[in-house]
Amino acid sequence: MGAFTDLKAADDFTFPAYVAQPAGTAKGAVVVLQEIFGVNSHIRSVADDYAAQGFLAVAPSTFHRVKPGVELGYSENDMSAGFALKTAVEALPAPGVLQDIQAAIRHAAQGGKVGIVGYCWGGLLSWRAACTLDGLSAAVTYYGGGMTTPDEAARQPKVPVLAHFGDQDHWIPLDSVEAFRKAHPNVEVHVYAANHGFNCDQRASYDAAAAKLARERSLAFFAKHLA
Repeated sequence: MGAFTDLKAADDFTFPAYVAQPAGTAKGAVVVLQEIFGVNSHIRSVADDYAAQGFLAVAPSTFHRVKPGVELGYSENDMSAGFALKTAVEALPAPGVLQDIQAAIRHAAQGGKVGIVGYCWGGLLSWRAACTLDGLSAAVTYYGGGMTTPDEAARQPKVPVLAHFGDQDHWIPLDSVEAFRKAHPNVEVHVYAANHGFNCDQRASYDAAAAKLARERSLAFFAKHLA
């Protein structure tokens, strides 16, 4: 089990991050980026799982600049609240929340080489981090909402990227995934017979088979690039 600690961004803004320590010496570090539901029990469990696999895991609160202490579930009301908070964060003046993610990467570096993984909105932020931030060695995105749009797909990653998508995801059209794949032949793209949010076992869209395979691929990817 991990615990929250305060981190400080370059502009002196202080925000919490959930940090899960591995049992022994870390074999690398993974920054875990939340969905639009906060650093909730699911995201903490993801961080705990990476720690159980030997990584130092750091999950920063990417909502803290607009609202502290956010922990939502997955109801329609939670979805609306999370989307409003995400919209508010996206409207912050640049670099906005990216400087908080940079601080999380810097903190995670005590565990060795740093990878980043994000889910939903966190997948988009993970893609942006791979393209713009320093200190990363690899990035993984899960159904990154918006990352296949032309503006986001025009970015160029500075590190190896693995991207997971679902073929039943009505938020991310398959034709945009294929366009993204063609634009980035060096990105490892996998499409699963699953819906948006397939990794989250607290959502109706959870797909155990897809989640298991994506997790295996992600762990192998990090083992390769964070060694």
